[in-house]
Amino acid sequence: MTDTSPSGEVFGVLTTTFGALADPTRLAIVERLSRSEATMSELSAPHELSPPAMTKHVGVLVDAGLVTRRKVGRTVVCALRPAQLSEVQAWLGDLTTYWNRTVDRLAELVEGEGDDDRH
Repeated sequence: MTDTSPSGEVFGVLTTTFGALADPTRLAIVERLSRSEATMSELSAPHELSPPAMTKHVGVLVDAGLVTRRKVGRTVVCALRPAQLSEVQAWLGDLTTYWNRTVDRLAELVEGEGDDDRH
């Protein structure tokens, strides 16, 4: 069996990333920022959240390394940091490869048993 366990550092990134994305509002923020930068007001509008609540959600995403924010005058602009997701993508790719191989081996085993029944 192939070990698909992440290293300690990667495990930390995965835990932080998935923890940040576990909230539906934060997931929606990331989805929105995947299209373009947005102000805090633009991010708040569809969720009817107060400015402090949106600041808290964005702060979790910033702490997880998924989002950056910068001030432009009096406006706070947020942007996605897609590079942070590369560790997650790599781990999911390894996991996908593992499961594809497992399913392929199972299919070979089932096909082999079917051949034995015909003899």
